[in-house]
Amino acid sequence: MFTSIAGYSVLVTGGSKGIGKGIARVFALAGANVVITGRDEASAKAAADEITALGGGTVTYVLGDVSSKADCDRMAAVAIERNGGIDVLCANAGIFPDSKLAVMTEADMDKVFGTNVKGTMFSVQACMPALEKSGRGRVILTSSITGPVTGFPGWSHYGASKAAQLGFMRTAAMELAPKGITVNAVLPGNIATEGLAEMGPEYRAAMEATVPLHRLGEVEDIGNAALFFATKEAAYVTGQALIIDGGQILPESLSALEAM
Repeated sequence: MFTSIAGYSVLVTGGSKGIGKGIARVFALAGANVVITGRDEASAKAAADEITALGGGTVTYVLGDVSSKADCDRMAAVAIERNGGIDVLCANAGIFPDSKLAVMTEADMDKVFGTNVKGTMFSVQACMPALEKSGRGRVILTSSITGPVTGFPGWSHYGASKAAQLGFMRTAAMELAPKGITVNAVLPGNIATEGLAEMGPEYRAAMEATVPLHRLGEVEDIGNAALFFATKEAAYVTGQALIIDGGQILPESLSALEAM
């Protein structure tokens, strides 16, 4: 039985939808007081209201763009003001536009790296003083299997940004260790999020066929892994990347899946 995190102050960037919303829901149901960030007020408010209705800790939102250092500083300040500090930062905000390398522009690259890499680093910088003051500070990054482990056409900039997050994580874990802060990452595989329904049942079936467990992950699967990193029992774990993909990266070929 893990030690309760009830009453913890948690900041989840990009928490208005998808995996970030799932992470926020898991932490709130565990009794944490959560602030989610997003760029669209309607979706951020809807997510906060939806999770609040489930019970548990409080859930509020603040608008901001993680690619802006000033916004990250402000979002951290809001979490501190509302919940008395920050115990856990879930640096989850990320974008994944599709663009083949042959036509990718500098602006395309800057946008992805601005959000996924600089946004991660800005968020950690903004929260560091509060995380140190907490005495139980945790940073949990949302990376991906795409980039660090696998590749996918059209996502070379996305994959590079997700691999960069892990390079940042390892040195940040060393620098923050004397402050009592751990830094770890979750690496999702194919996860069922809101946009998946729009792709149709055949698309989902094709995705599920590539996973040995024959199903897509749920956002709670990622949230539960993040929750572990936030617990007292994970206090001696830092600089680690946990893959949550249903075994997706295990087969060496399609024939390996057929042999099952």
